Amino acid sequence: MVGTGEILGFTGSTMTSLMFFWAIYKQYVPYHFQVYIQKHVSKLMGWVSKSVHIKFDEYTGEGLKRSEAYNSIRNYLSSKSTACAKRLKANETKNSKALVLSLDDHEAVEDEFEGVMVKWSSCVSKNENQSSTSGGKGSQERRYFTLSFHREHREMMIESYLEHVLREGKEIGLRNRERKLYTNNSSQEWYPWRSGKWSNVPFHHPATFDTLAMDPEKKEGIKKDLIKFSKAKDYYKKVGKAWKRGYLLFGPPGTGKSTMIAAIANFLDYDVYDLELTTVKDNSELKKLLLDTTSKSIIVIEDIDCSLDLTGQRKKKKEEDEEDEDEEEKKEAEKKSKVEGYERKSKVTLSGLLNSIDGLWSACSDEKIIVFTTNFVDKLDPALIRRGRMDNHIEMSYCRFEAFKVLARNYLEVGAHELYGEIEILLEETDMSPADVAENLMPKSDEEDVDICLKRLVKSLEEEKEKARKLAEEEKKKKAEREARRNKKKAEQEEKKKEENGDVAGENGNKI
Repeated sequence: MVGTGEILGFTGSTMTSLMFFWAIYKQYVPYHFQVYIQKHVSKLMGWVSKSVHIKFDEYTGEGLKRSEAYNSIRNYLSSKSTACAKRLKANETKNSKALVLSLDDHEAVEDEFEGVMVKWSSCVSKNENQSSTSGGKGSQERRYFTLSFHREHREMMIESYLEHVLREGKEIGLRNRERKLYTNNSSQEWYPWRSGKWSNVPFHHPATFDTLAMDPEKKEGIKKDLIKFSKAKDYYKKVGKAWKRGYLLFGPPGTGKSTMIAAIANFLDYDVYDLELTTVKDNSELKKLLLDTTSKSIIVIEDIDCSLDLTGQRKKKKEEDEEDEDEEEKKEAEKKSKVEGYERKSKVTLSGLLNSIDGLWSACSDEKIIVFTTNFVDKLDPALIRRGRMDNHIEMSYCRFEAFKVLARNYLEVGAHELYGEIEILLEETDMSPADVAENLMPKSDEEDVDICLKRLVKSLEEEKEKARKLAEEEKKKKAEREARRNKKKAEQEEKKKEENGDVAGENGNKI
């Protein structure tokens, strides 16, 4: 009779041999030959097995876009995984106040639908021959779910069960959805097991339209426009347009452009994608980034006039004042421009940006808002901000009295005060940004009350008014000096021309 020790010894030696031959196979058998063997082994297993397997990849096509079906399945399986699976993945969410559990890699869980048992498997494959972005060859992991069921239930699984899973998963995703703020990664980090194309953090910006310092009528108009857009899926389809809308926010620094974006995101419950164009390598990479954004999102390009040289690609008529600029300043500006041109690595062009946000590629996903911000709207190419691309142009102007009342209510919890009349007059006569007004209204210590804060604002407005008066006088003086130099230069040119004509006339007389 064979003893237990002999059985264990035989089993151990057998496993060791199998592991040795498997290592030899993986190391020395060519990769394409391994694929060939796996293909025919899978086909052989298919003839023997009575199961049907359906694969759902995390990314569609060539990895350009994340699969919505994969996300819905993952959401659906999260509850099943918590109850049945032995190995789970825990992800933090809501500022680390909660955990979301999901199926771990190479783990399986069973599900029942109308009395039929099915099996879901979470799998990871590694392609050793994928070229890395940094050159050479590397390895790339690709995740996918596999649904397995008996072939006699094929029709029910395809027609009913999958629809049930996708519907339930989408509803779970909407219930558990946490709004996020995204930023684009360098293309060298575009691997599914790393950060992917975008990195994100929870979006918890507190700004709302109620706290936004802006004229109430203007705010109400923007809110109505946003509500109309969010409910207009069928309308956009009827008129033959992609379901997206562009907003151009322009105005001086500190007027609340970024705060407006946060207020829109909170109002619609949308994610925010902060797109940094200077890190995007080329037009193709830009398209891939935009394809990897989700619906119900805001794509933001802040200070677009500074992001890339999108303004100089179509030259505008130079202003007359440029003729009077100092030659040294011109040379220095040209030198700086050349240096910046050499340092610029991004090859994104104006046409590439236009095609990405408003061309054929823009129709690949729905319900998106695209926002450009700029301090100098006149610098932007007209093609970039025309209606149809930037549908709604919103000027974020200096703080006026209606906007001040919102700030006073936010910072001081006051609706009326004896200084309001004086402040109203000063605000109409002085250009001060909402950010500067808010800074004056904010108490700097527990001892400061409403009176102190409002008096500080009055003082700042008076100083700003005086400063603006002096600047206007200096500008008037400079303008007079430029005009005098221009007239002097013109007179010298006319005098020189007369002298040249006189010399020519003298030479002609001598010849006669």
